[in-house]
Amino acid sequence: MTAAPERPATSAAHTGPTADGRRTNSSSSSTSPTGAHGSPYPTRHREAENRSRRIGRALKHIAGVDQLDETLMDRLGRGYFDKDEPGAAIARAMRKRSGEPGAVSRRQLDEGLRSGTAGLPDDAPAALRDYLALLEDTPDWVDWDKIERGQKAYLKFGQNAADILLQLSLIGGYRFGGPTDLLVATGGLTGNTTLRRLGETSHWTMSLSIPDGLRPGGEAWRLTAHVRAMHAVVNDAMEPRWDIDRWGLPINQTDLASTLGLFDAVVLLGVRTLGVPVSREDSAAVMHVWRYVGWLMGVDDDLLVDSERQRHRINYHILQAQAGMTEAGPKLTHALIDAHRQRHRSGPFPQVQAWFGHQRLLSMLTVLLGRESMKEFGLPVRPPWAHAYLIALNALRYRTPIGRARLESWGVKVRARQRKETFGDAKADIGRPRTD
Repeated sequence: MTAAPERPATSAAHTGPTADGRRTNSSSSSTSPTGAHGSPYPTRHREAENRSRRIGRALKHIAGVDQLDETLMDRLGRGYFDKDEPGAAIARAMRKRSGEPGAVSRRQLDEGLRSGTAGLPDDAPAALRDYLALLEDTPDWVDWDKIERGQKAYLKFGQNAADILLQLSLIGGYRFGGPTDLLVATGGLTGNTTLRRLGETSHWTMSLSIPDGLRPGGEAWRLTAHVRAMHAVVNDAMEPRWDIDRWGLPINQTDLASTLGLFDAVVLLGVRTLGVPVSREDSAAVMHVWRYVGWLMGVDDDLLVDSERQRHRINYHILQAQAGMTEAGPKLTHALIDAHRQRHRSGPFPQVQAWFGHQRLLSMLTVLLGRESMKEFGLPVRPPWAHAYLIALNALRYRTPIGRARLESWGVKVRARQRKETFGDAKADIGRPRTD
């Protein structure tokens, strides 16, 4: 990979007041770079549109896209060069040596997220105080009643959401270069860290359904703020040696919006394929949860939406802006599938459970990703038996009075089981990324 040369500004920052009069918390750089080839986009932008159109045929219809919005495509192309500036500020402070003026340690960050700005000592670093103040300044559009409904709806998805997050959001996202190559470069989902990183992602997403967890100081709020800081640390560490002409910044606004889409609207689509009914009200509430989560994560305001259909539209355009698959995709996929087989299994026959879980995963991936993607990943195709039995099972869960009465308790059990299978008796924690 090549070091990034200094680049001139080509686009205005996404800053200033929002529609509700608040300042945005995720301003993009006012010195957005251009590629060395003179384009305002990295070379990955729109380089595999034929493949992307094939993958996105169904999504195009669902999103109601007749033709590409070239203004949005331009925004996404330039977004590859835009970073989360408030996150970058805390990252620079966290990467300073201990004792340097303004340095912020991980311990200080964790303690600050628990205490809030009101509990910070007088000599707390300015970067830490500013970061916490930004996150505590909850936008006026956040509706806590709607957040609560969305959290309950997400919790009731139970194992269905866990399955879709693994198969369609994570593995499905590995079909495109850029973020996958960054994960390999940082060791995030390869080698001995695979299971841990998978567990951290699951732990974070499941924490979003904890009642009041997203209010400032809550567990999900703290975890999300921590993840944002760690993303920014990775970007700051990797940027000098990352191929920015090829991929854009290591962590950029377009990829952040892409990730958000994989965790909100894609999950809603995915659980429906498993026979889970999702009402308009629940869809809107879940999307509202993720709009707020996206805001906490530093996604630019113009890429945050409350409507599932709007997100599908953005997702379709992001799909067209993607590169093709690189060798990192199959590498990550096989590492993740192998790690899935190694998860701690409770019960009398753990080996049988591991075998069944593996075959079930392959069957579901065949349906969700399609045969062509299975071939690209080097994975065996399986009949759709898993979807068949899950649709029948979900009919009992979601369409009978007894099943509906148990959905919340089932979701809590799934959350606890996932935590146990991933971390065992160890503390569930979001770890420090490798940036060396």
